[in-house]
Amino acid sequence: MTDPQRFDLLILGGGMSYVGAIRGAQLGLKVGLVERDRLGGTCLNRGCIPSKALLETADLLHRVTEQGAEFGLAGSDGISLDYGALAARRDAVVEKHVKGVEFLMKKNGVTVLRGQGTLTGPTSVHVSGGEDGDLDATATDLILATGSAPRSLPGLELDGERIITSDEALKRSDAPKRVAIVGAGAIGVEWASLYRDFGAAVHLVEFMDRIVPLEDPDVSKELARVFKKRGMSIYTSSAIDHESIQRSKDGLRFAIAAREGGKRTDVECDVILVAVGRRPLTDGINLEGIAGVQLERGYVKVDEYMRTGVEHLYAIGDIVPGFALAHVATHEAVVAVETIAGHDPEPVRMDLMPRVTFCRPQIASVGMTEAEARQDGREVKVGSFPFRALGKATIVGEIDGFAKLVADAESGLLLGAHLIGPHAGDLLAEPTLARLVQGTTGEIAMSVHAHPTLTEVLGEAALAVDGAAIHV
Repeated sequence: MTDPQRFDLLILGGGMSYVGAIRGAQLGLKVGLVERDRLGGTCLNRGCIPSKALLETADLLHRVTEQGAEFGLAGSDGISLDYGALAARRDAVVEKHVKGVEFLMKKNGVTVLRGQGTLTGPTSVHVSGGEDGDLDATATDLILATGSAPRSLPGLELDGERIITSDEALKRSDAPKRVAIVGAGAIGVEWASLYRDFGAAVHLVEFMDRIVPLEDPDVSKELARVFKKRGMSIYTSSAIDHESIQRSKDGLRFAIAAREGGKRTDVECDVILVAVGRRPLTDGINLEGIAGVQLERGYVKVDEYMRTGVEHLYAIGDIVPGFALAHVATHEAVVAVETIAGHDPEPVRMDLMPRVTFCRPQIASVGMTEAEARQDGREVKVGSFPFRALGKATIVGEIDGFAKLVADAESGLLLGAHLIGPHAGDLLAEPTLARLVQGTTGEIAMSVHAHPTLTEVLGEAALAVDGAAIHV
């Protein structure tokens, strides 16, 4: 075994942590990045990028086939889905951006160590199974960024064909004609939305009493209304009775059982997609051998600068508590690296993190819900405004949904923003900035929103906080 390679900063896991690697190089650090698979992690290879490529086609298919005639596109009803071509484009999009990350590593002088990384100390790693054979690496500081994997449920044993997770769904070269999706959080409703646009019969099963249960209840209610209008079957406070599952060459038969009242619904499907969240990947890296690292339900406990409590050891991304989102991991990586480099970054705050779900209609939120603000003991004012009142929404042909702003009743400080509707994810940038700079809904209302644009929904919602909305 050769002497260990030495770095200023070593990162275990090459997902969105690659942004931290680049930032470290910019700050003059010698950076090593350990990755056993492809760079880009879950987001680029098995999550954000490939799934949104599918969702983009789903939206385009809906707009052309269902709205084409209304928009004056003659013959648009004859367009059909070529899933093979879609899968090829999905994979090409991923491949392009994986190569882009590889280029950025070379451009910034980051050393990529290929193989399985195992901790041999708080700031040292043994890398095995890579192209260059086994090697050791050590650094002044180390960031853990090993990511996550889909969760499953007892009784719903994954087989990769009939009972699958989003990982397997993203490898398919076809769309099921009948699908049951277990879990109606962000992942579940995105798959429900795109499969429905692809023509599938969709059964959406959620154990909680509403879909997207982490969102504002008004958003949950509106999404359920639109999904039902689109022909989906929704079962809340329910679960699949795994003992009732019967397999045949034609698919699966099973019962969906309500948690209370005993109601059961018999369903036949081609596929059950389990979308009940993700689990942190902290096993297999010898984390238990590092004295002082604290785990909570499998997550590594950190402070607001991503420090683990063990000197020179940091952790970011899906293995720490908080939102398991790519942009959150990116931000955490930058804060950790700037802390390591002796800078004074602002601490990570989950209440400033934007959240977007790319179903149709899109959902976007930042900060507190109305209920959370009241539970926090605050007096609040709320303003809501529907997309259907906007000229631009009518032009776009997407009028479902609304913007809802939650403000402190005394100061007018924006506490939270919750949108459901066209391009909600893009529109969220304004209230996210307002949260960062401690802006008020009055200031949002004073800001002139160009006409005709979808951004007007935020200006009107801000006016509505004080009962001054114009177009209702």
